[in-house]
Amino acid sequence: MFDSVRLPHKLGKSEFAEVSERLRERLLEAQFEFVERKQKSLILLINGSDGAGKGEVLNRLYEWLDDHSLETLSYGAPTDEERARPLEWRYWRDMPAKGRIGLMLGGWHHRLLHHRARGKISRDAFETGLDEINRSEEMLRAEGVVVVKLWLHVEDSVAQKRLAKLREDGGRLRRAIVVEWDDIKGARSREKLARSALDLIEKTSTGYAPWAVIAAEDPRYRDAAVAELLLAALERANAESAAAAPAPTPAPTPAPTPEQPGEGPLLPRASLVGSLDLSLTADRDGYGGALESLQDRLSELTTSRKFAHRGLVLVFEGNDAAGKGGAILRVRAGLDPRRFRVHGTAAPTDEELARPYLWRFWRHLPRLGHTAVFDRSWYGRVLVERVEGFCSRDDWMRAYSEINDFERQQTRARILVIKFWLAISQEEQLARFSDRAARPAKRYKITEEDWRNRGKWAQYEEAANEMIDRTNARRASWTLVESNDKKYSRLKVLRTIVDRLEEEL
Repeated sequence: MFDSVRLPHKLGKSEFAEVSERLRERLLEAQFEFVERKQKSLILLINGSDGAGKGEVLNRLYEWLDDHSLETLSYGAPTDEERARPLEWRYWRDMPAKGRIGLMLGGWHHRLLHHRARGKISRDAFETGLDEINRSEEMLRAEGVVVVKLWLHVEDSVAQKRLAKLREDGGRLRRAIVVEWDDIKGARSREKLARSALDLIEKTSTGYAPWAVIAAEDPRYRDAAVAELLLAALERANAESAAAAPAPTPAPTPAPTPEQPGEGPLLPRASLVGSLDLSLTADRDGYGGALESLQDRLSELTTSRKFAHRGLVLVFEGNDAAGKGGAILRVRAGLDPRRFRVHGTAAPTDEELARPYLWRFWRHLPRLGHTAVFDRSWYGRVLVERVEGFCSRDDWMRAYSEINDFERQQTRARILVIKFWLAISQEEQLARFSDRAARPAKRYKITEEDWRNRGKWAQYEEAANEMIDRTNARRASWTLVESNDKKYSRLKVLRTIVDRLEEEL
């Protein structure tokens, strides 16, 4: 398939036995260190021609490695469950934890390449998809996932002979092997697949996730070369983990003081949140009827036949005590409880910390016909984690583009994303905090952290303004909600949801 790979790579039986013994010993040592450190995870993407031995390579790695920390991740045509969610969901669902190795067949490159080879997508769409893959792999690297990309190559004539030997008269394979391109028939179609594969490899071979093309005509050479590639990736990951100093416990970030010269912008930055008219109130007499009417409209829309082919994600962010819980409660009343879930976002668990930060949100995305409500969300990285120093500036700065990609993937999968920022004044927040502290039934809603965060009001407002500015996409825009008056806030939230649903449906 690739003119650059025509070398007579072969290993004799005795030579292979000697090489494999040394490789296996070093592989196990590197794997045990990798597992013990639990600083990174690794995904080996096994791609290539049918007949190149993809399944044999996977089995060889299970023979040479400790299988307790290995996972086989294999993907064919999407299941009904997978079709009801974004295409990327199934890969995020199976993301290996730190210290584990995933051996992946049919990975995220495969579907895009298959569609291009079959002429189902244009060249522009193909290249746009490749750019998105590059951004995703860069994000995985930054989150501690080592991506190793492997293409096993054999000439098309050799591959066809190998497959023919394994086929019975009726065309069925006598032995189970990995066949991923059986619907690409004819010399011209296979040549188009070869050209498209070469484009894919050239355009997605990056410094952080390069492709390795391995000659696979000789099985012994092939297996040794793959093992050597994996060994190098493990040893490099272990060296990086050893060199990384443990992160210090973040110290509280002091509030900015205007007296300090030379710090901050020369001109005050316009505040989207600070410009809201928080004196807006709802008509008390008409509130009950308006609320019920909006809830009825929401119920009708989310149980309609058209909504069965759409999904809905509602994101609630805002000041502490701004009324997110109360607004969500009124939204719940208009939804079928069998078709929605509310996900409260707190500090990440050990299971969540062992994977990229978006993993815990990917696994909660709704299937089509359903709704997911996020009480706090993936925006925690550019809000709490940013202000409290729980991640580096590089981490939260790159998160803006990663979040935009995440939401673009949702909207592409026919999920409507509606985001709310609920805003209150400092005086109203103090009154609500005091009320919570004085009432036993509400005391659980107020913590020492809530009181402490009041001292960082300006920093949270700055973070919120930048967040809204950088992630206010056309298909996933923010709605700012004036929430000093709870009734006004609840009606605006509901009205926004039903208006957007009616527009979309």
